[in-house]
Amino acid sequence: MTTAFLRWRRLLALSLFALGAYADRLEARELPAASSQANIAPNESVTTDQEVAPTAVEQSLRSPAATQSSEQSEKEKKHQQRGSVVVAPIPISNPAIGSGVVIAVGYIFSLSKSDKVSPPSLVGAAGLLTSNSTRGFALGGQFYLKQNTYKITTDFGRGNLNYDLYGSGQFAGLKLPLQQTGQVFHGEFLRRIGWKFFLGPRFSIATSTLTVRPSSGDTPPPPPDLGLNTTLTAVGVTLTRDTSLNRFYPTGGTYFRFTSDFFSQTLGSKYSFQSYVTTFAKYWGLSKNQVVAYDVYFCATGGTPPFYGNCIYGSSNQLRGYVAGKYFDRYMVTTQLEYRLAWPWRFGLVAFGGVGEAIPGGDRLLFRDNSFLPSAGGGLRFQLSKQYHVNLRADVARGRDGHTFSLGIGEAF
Repeated sequence: MTTAFLRWRRLLALSLFALGAYADRLEARELPAASSQANIAPNESVTTDQEVAPTAVEQSLRSPAATQSSEQSEKEKKHQQRGSVVVAPIPISNPAIGSGVVIAVGYIFSLSKSDKVSPPSLVGAAGLLTSNSTRGFALGGQFYLKQNTYKITTDFGRGNLNYDLYGSGQFAGLKLPLQQTGQVFHGEFLRRIGWKFFLGPRFSIATSTLTVRPSSGDTPPPPPDLGLNTTLTAVGVTLTRDTSLNRFYPTGGTYFRFTSDFFSQTLGSKYSFQSYVTTFAKYWGLSKNQVVAYDVYFCATGGTPPFYGNCIYGSSNQLRGYVAGKYFDRYMVTTQLEYRLAWPWRFGLVAFGGVGEAIPGGDRLLFRDNSFLPSAGGGLRFQLSKQYHVNLRADVARGRDGHTFSLGIGEAF
């Protein structure tokens, strides 16, 4: 998937992530009042004694206030069962596309009232506006069915992204300002296959046009296909497993995800290439307020991808401290460790460090001492949802060439 379209996917994922916090709050409100005295997991079903219908005499003895309160509770219950509309403004700061805001709107609901196992489903929309004139919108949804047996994800994004392509070799230190406009559609259908693994097919189609923005100075040579409308179409497979108890702030367990995308001219794609991404994270709870998180990430491409179809260092949170577009190649591997401390009054502190490399293709697949791309930094956290520990994240990171500042919702991994 291209750099621009990966960012649209992350925009929608960020929106759905924030809306998911509201989904958990809604689910918690639907638990019976008696359960507030017990330690009940968010997804655990609760059984209450059957309420006996009052007699006519008892109904006549009820006060008007009690009757009104009962009717109001019934209305609130029916309203909650229908679902909930939420709005979430999300500030963002990205070294590649600047600072701005994502406005997300979503509707959270249960597909089946009898399904007490599946997480809430949701549909959402998001709009993006940043300081470097990046604009766009995204629509999408996540649906859980049949006692959490199936998970369906679909999203669509359209807009323009402004970013820089950095030169190398004799053009090192120069950058080419680009604008990539287009749209992308992605769909994924996963089924639980046992041991908390979900497996299923995925499909994506994207179109984009790449142009050079005005620049006052020397720039590296422009990439091929400049100004041409390019279509990329792929089919693939996703395998994932999550054993953490809280997907917003894991304090234990593991997370694994593998995706493969096969772009082919027989599917209508301009380029034929393959993309593979694997990520694994492990979490240790040292105490009630302390967590250590470890993450390893690997990306590989094959065939003949465009420059934006390669593995791009800094395009996500592996690793922080680098601007997307400066380091990209056929392979990429990163590993990082993060210490998380929860303070009183909703605040928190993190410190992190890691190392990685963007690796060319061919026989040169080992680390080179002069090509390590280290990263270190720290950040502050503020709990937007105290019950489920959903944080607003602000990180400053130092890479080999400089530092970056990033702002977002949820942990980096």
